[in-house]
Amino acid sequence: MASQLFADLYGCDEELLNSEEGICDIARKVVSDIGAEIVEECVHTFQPIGITYFAVITTSHFSIHTWPEYGYAAVDVFSCGEAVADKITGYLKELFKASEIKVGRCERVIGRTPERLE
Repeated sequence: MASQLFADLYGCDEELLNSEEGICDIARKVVSDIGAEIVEECVHTFQPIGITYFAVITTSHFSIHTWPEYGYAAVDVFSCGEAVADKITGYLKELFKASEIKVGRCERVIGRTPERLE
């Protein structure tokens, strides 16, 4: 089984959201916290503002997309590891200095076809 965690962070530190170094630091901390390692990473800083960070990790992938002008960040963690738990949501809120966080989760079924709803 695999899980995908979606986190929308609001009221984030705008300076941090436009800091490539800051976003990379957050990503590396969170990936380590879920017990994975980064295999390859890519980061792009948009002009005039905003950053997209993506990493292939040993358990699947991790991404961050920022909109500093709105104080908003979107984080996705897709992992077949069992450590992608809701516990990281508080950690994300703390790292981004967010005032609010909304979280969604999707369980992926691996190895069998899901039953069809008719």
